[in-house]
Amino acid sequence: MKEISTALFFHETFVFWLFEIGAAFGIFLVFYLLRKYLVRSILGLMLKFAGKTKTKLDNYLVMAFERALRLFLIALGIYLALLYLPLSIETNLLLSKIFRSLLVILAALGLYDLAGKYSVFAGEMESLISFKFDKILVPFLSKTLRFIVIVLGITIILQEWDYDIDGFIAGLGLGGLAFALAAQQTLSNLFGGIVIITDKPFSMGDWILTPSVEGTVEDINFRSTKVRTFAQAVVTVPNSTLANEPVTNWSRMGKRQITFMLGVEYSTSKEKLEKCVTEIKNMLQDHAGIHPETIVVSFDSFGENRLNILLYFFTRTTNWREFLQVKEDVNIKIMSILEKEGVGLALPSTGLYFKNELAAAPTNNKPV
Repeated sequence: MKEISTALFFHETFVFWLFEIGAAFGIFLVFYLLRKYLVRSILGLMLKFAGKTKTKLDNYLVMAFERALRLFLIALGIYLALLYLPLSIETNLLLSKIFRSLLVILAALGLYDLAGKYSVFAGEMESLISFKFDKILVPFLSKTLRFIVIVLGITIILQEWDYDIDGFIAGLGLGGLAFALAAQQTLSNLFGGIVIITDKPFSMGDWILTPSVEGTVEDINFRSTKVRTFAQAVVTVPNSTLANEPVTNWSRMGKRQITFMLGVEYSTSKEKLEKCVTEIKNMLQDHAGIHPETIVVSFDSFGENRLNILLYFFTRTTNWREFLQVKEDVNIKIMSILEKEGVGLALPSTGLYFKNELAAAPTNNKPV
């Protein structure tokens, strides 16, 4: 009889736990299957209210938490399913701590995604307050905000689990000197990045030339700046190096210089030379692609085998391709002027001149 009652007790207990586990799994399954519908409904409602405002900032704010909301519904389903089970008070308290920690993580995840949309926020703020954000600030501030979100999230979770934050900070203070010595180069790059941000020698997309690299700036972070060369390779330069090097920013040119010596033949007469100089100068002054402020065309010097005409002027465009097109057009028009005046370009040559004619060798005509 005792054995039968024991068997019935275990059977009822097994059935009870099986029912409880099945019900808990059902709760989780409901949240898991309905998460997409719930996320779509919640976001749709929030976007409906956000769409009534003049700015799109609130729209991006809502969408930044889409991934966090989807994960939250799964975590909530697991939490409610576990709470349904007849667990001990200590286990339920542990589950509550874990769930609160997950909430912090999900909130940090939403803010992390939101910080990644800083470029969108910068564009919206420019239109709202008419303030121009430097392109180079966008990725740097985005990474800074993401770092702050991670640090705050870790700090809140440590406090949730009763970790001594003050002791942790004091430990950092004691090890600060050793850390600073070990991370000296990293700190140097960080301060180099701050110098680049504040001094603004270049912005994102600028064409720069330094002793280390030449190319287009693609990204700047805490440690380094990425520059894409004209060979399409990406060069990563430490910020401390860039901060201590001369940087030529070709993208900030107001105009682009062209200067060269035009060599014509020594046989060119004075009248033709003067006319060529005048016509080339007039052509440059009338050219739509040439900046009229500084145009110099002058007979400069007598070369070893040519007469040198100095040309010094600037193009209106700073774009490399357009610059080459203007330069080509100017060269062709110069050739046309020289051909019209019958003036030839000097070629490298060497001439031998004898002061006296060679004397004829004497002949011996004496009879034998």
